[in-house]
Amino acid sequence: MKCDHCEREATVHEVTVRNGVKIERHLCEQCATDQGIAVQPSTPITELIKHYVMAQGLMPVVPAAAQPMRATACPNCNTTFAEFKQQGLLGCEQCYTAFEGQLLPLLERAHDGGQHHTGKTPKRGAGDAPATPTTPSKPAKKPVEARVNRLQALKRDLDQAVKDERYEAAARLRDELRKLEGSEGEARS
Repeated sequence: MKCDHCEREATVHEVTVRNGVKIERHLCEQCATDQGIAVQPSTPITELIKHYVMAQGLMPVVPAAAQPMRATACPNCNTTFAEFKQQGLLGCEQCYTAFEGQLLPLLERAHDGGQHHTGKTPKRGAGDAPATPTTPSKPAKKPVEARVNRLQALKRDLDQAVKDERYEAAARLRDELRKLEGSEGEARS
């Protein structure tokens, strides 16, 4: 876009609203300075993003010596980390090992500081299962974990009851399992 006053490239864009009318001016740096508009030197967008991310504490600054060795490509499928960042997909299961140093910070951010995937549970269903009592050596399980453990135990008991041909017990377990899974499904909608 050209400057409104000369033929140079417009780098300063000013928008003002007066009496409900939007007025746009496109000026080069010299014309903007001549008209009393303070012009700051342009900063590349990558630099602005870097400063913003660091100010928000989203990206820790780690000295180069403390960073793990970065694999350039997976030895099995030759996928590079740059390809992973572009496509969002790893090439094979060995990519996880090859890019471990680069993937761990991503996983920690995605899992709120954890390095292991725990899945999702609806917020409404999180309080349905009672927490297990604490013992001196173990802290209490979260309601989500208790619910998942209860569902797994019911499925195991149901399978065993069917194998042992205890059909009345199996029906009771099936109903209880459906009730728990049903309340989980309602929480999703």
